Amino acid sequence: MEQRFVMKCGGSTLAALPDGFFHELRDLQAAGVKPVIVHGGGPAISETLTKLGIETEFVNGLRKTNDDVLDVVEMVLAGRINKEIVRKIGVNGAQSLGLSGVDGGLIQAQPVGNTHEIGFVGDVTDVNASIIEGVMGMGYIPVIAPIGIDAAGQRYNINADTAAGAVASHLGVERMIVVTDVPGIMKTVDGEKVVLPSVTVAEIDEMIASGEIYGGMIPKVRAAVQCIQGRVQEVVIVSGQEPGVLTRAVREGGVGTRIVQSSERRV
Repeated sequence: MEQRFVMKCGGSTLAALPDGFFHELRDLQAAGVKPVIVHGGGPAISETLTKLGIETEFVNGLRKTNDDVLDVVEMVLAGRINKEIVRKIGVNGAQSLGLSGVDGGLIQAQPVGNTHEIGFVGDVTDVNASIIEGVMGMGYIPVIAPIGIDAAGQRYNINADTAAGAVASHLGVERMIVVTDVPGIMKTVDGEKVVLPSVTVAEIDEMIASGEIYGGMIPKVRAAVQCIQGRVQEVVIVSGQEPGVLTRAVREGGVGTRIVQSSERRV
């Protein structure tokens, strides 16, 4: 069985990753491992909306998306950030191809439940995995921007973590890697912060309730949990700044924090 993995990364995180990270991608690709990248880009979208004088607000962590906002979301995600990643991968010796969920109807979507409040924000209904398989078969790393489309041609802004989980599940990948700027989920033990090797979804809820997971870490952890859907059984949160992190996460384990659905999956 060929080895493949889906990696989710925020646009701002990717832009800050060292060249060594992209060299690892190149080496993994050369060794026959097949990576798929799904990226976000929230801060860059906000920055562009501000420059253009378009007001934006969030409802329960999701960006309220009208037609004007949607144009900017697509422009920034499928344009600027997607191509920046493709360029960076290419400069570092690997081959990649940028796609958005609109291309070939790659990510099929429907409006989320509270459309009247939030506008064109979508849930994934289907992923055309054969497009991703085809791109991988040609020797390219697919780099996917999370814009979805429905049968009528309406576009949707899709949360990158939700999109990444759906892509992984439709590809039949059980383990996903979330690359961020923290080494994992931290816990204070005897006055020292240590990275938890593995944690269940229920334990995460407890740690948020008790205040052990706080501040900017909460959305990162919640986002990783959103990736656990369909066939995806576990998600590994790692820091892209750590040397050799991708190879270790894909081949060996023992890096970052594994988030598992429930404790019996821990073996």
